[in-house]
Amino acid sequence: MDKTIDAIINNYNRDKNRLMDILIDTQDTLGCVPDSAAEQIADALDISKVDLEQTLSFYHFFSKEQRGKYTVYLNNSAVANMYGRKEVARIFEEEAGCKFGEVTKDGLIGLFDTSCIGMNDQEPAALINGVVFTMLTPYRVRELVKGMRKGLKVEELLRTGYGDGNNSSPLIRSAVNNHIMEKGPVLSEDYVPGDAIKKIIKLDPAEVIEEVKNSNIRGRGGAGFPTGLKWDFCRRAKDKRRFVFCNADEGEPGTFKDRVILTERPRLLFEGMAVAAYAIGAAEGILYLRYEYKYLKKFLENILDEMRSKNLLGKNIASKKGFDFDIRIQLGAGAYVCGEESALIESAEGKRGEPRDRPPFPVEKGYLGHPTVVNNVETLCSVVKVMLYGGEWYRSFGTDESTGTKLLCVSGDCHYPGVYELEWGFSVADILEMVGAENVQAVQVGGPSGTCIGPDGFERILGYEDLATGGSLIIIGPHRDVLRDIVLNFMDFFIEESCGSCTPCRTLPVAIREKLIKIIEGRGVMQDLMDIERWRFIMKVNRCGLGHTALNPVLSTLKNLRHLYLDLIQKEVEYDTGFRLDEAVKEGKLVTNRT
Repeated sequence: MDKTIDAIINNYNRDKNRLMDILIDTQDTLGCVPDSAAEQIADALDISKVDLEQTLSFYHFFSKEQRGKYTVYLNNSAVANMYGRKEVARIFEEEAGCKFGEVTKDGLIGLFDTSCIGMNDQEPAALINGVVFTMLTPYRVRELVKGMRKGLKVEELLRTGYGDGNNSSPLIRSAVNNHIMEKGPVLSEDYVPGDAIKKIIKLDPAEVIEEVKNSNIRGRGGAGFPTGLKWDFCRRAKDKRRFVFCNADEGEPGTFKDRVILTERPRLLFEGMAVAAYAIGAAEGILYLRYEYKYLKKFLENILDEMRSKNLLGKNIASKKGFDFDIRIQLGAGAYVCGEESALIESAEGKRGEPRDRPPFPVEKGYLGHPTVVNNVETLCSVVKVMLYGGEWYRSFGTDESTGTKLLCVSGDCHYPGVYELEWGFSVADILEMVGAENVQAVQVGGPSGTCIGPDGFERILGYEDLATGGSLIIIGPHRDVLRDIVLNFMDFFIEESCGSCTPCRTLPVAIREKLIKIIEGRGVMQDLMDIERWRFIMKVNRCGLGHTALNPVLSTLKNLRHLYLDLIQKEVEYDTGFRLDEAVKEGKLVTNRT
């Protein structure tokens, strides 16, 4: 028995529900999770090797083999490609001496692609052994590889200094910048930690829920479910053991607001979790933190310790007898689908992040089978302000259907990318002017799962009654090839990130991607467009939001930017399989010297 692995397992009390933590610590220690370690873990936790393999193989950042002393994960999002990712990747390969997906022969450097790492406002960006490197250039890449060959520590490779705000904290020391461009109630600096807790303990939990209902605040993760109603459902559950989950797994390409809140307003977030716990009667909370933000974990743990020392977490919070609540951090390991609340719960239980069938809903049967409220980072922060100033005050912002403010993550072809906290109800045109975007061809609202609109849609309003969004706006300039540079990239993303559980999600995005390539290459016909529009209904039988929206990149551009497709298809051809006899026999002709 390996004593190192045994110590890791014992650190989590040999609890199979902490499998994710055990695998992460094992990989951090050994550089991978080899078969011998996997077998030891499975035996110690009394789970089958198959169950462990299912979890191990599901997540992007787990590996059974060494990925290099310096493991480079280079973001391949659409915005990264806009800002020179292709050339950065080429120089990485040239300098390292291996291709992406490979490790150098001496085991020094491993190069790997990865989906959006939450740095769309400072691309191209990469994770190297968990450390974030932003604004990469070919020159910077050459410097990095030289440093690796000299054996420098990853932290020594930063050189350019640390980012703004808490990014320069001794517990973070990151080159990331916040780029907070506009502040509102959530990001304002007039917040005093603990004030909301001191206020709610004078109220009955039902009164807290009623105030949240009165604010009409809806979930800020994208689905927009009324927060007060969700809490009420959970409080009414018969099972008295309840959980509060914060979903900090923001994997939607183009979104980075949670990263900024976690860096600059963590106390606000944790107080929001405490407010939710008081309202629903929960004693346990979990912050599910995406692996890409692992660099923030020590900092966040320190904030939790500070709040415990001030009696804002723990036993009898704020001297309120019976108000017991504490929070632990659960890391993910790279899976976009875990942003869906039931998949997130499955992952926190040490399983594959596959969405559950519903009902029952998490508020009835969630983490470990107990009632669980899952709220987004921004939602929980907003709730604190609701409790401090009242639901009526909160409703004074925004529109009737979309109350309050929204944190928007703006990236792409604009002068001022970053985070803007604005009231719901602004038009897209208002925001384009604010961020210095000129002669815009299109805007992707809500990330790949959202909607792509053209200039005739720029007067549309951001809000649940028109353009709902989890927070991402990607601006696309006139010089971009929308179908090739944006839509195809998004389809690749959905194909890569599907859990593969539902047949439509497993097969149709691949088929639609082939149609898209066919159209881009000038071989498409009208029937291809008709097929795409007809097949979209099949996706509704998928069990989760990812499956429902996986065709949106094509469907929304086909609806709002249809001319891009019509300009490319063959107008006088009814049927084209894409097969070209000349191309198919070209190699054979060369080999046989036939013409």
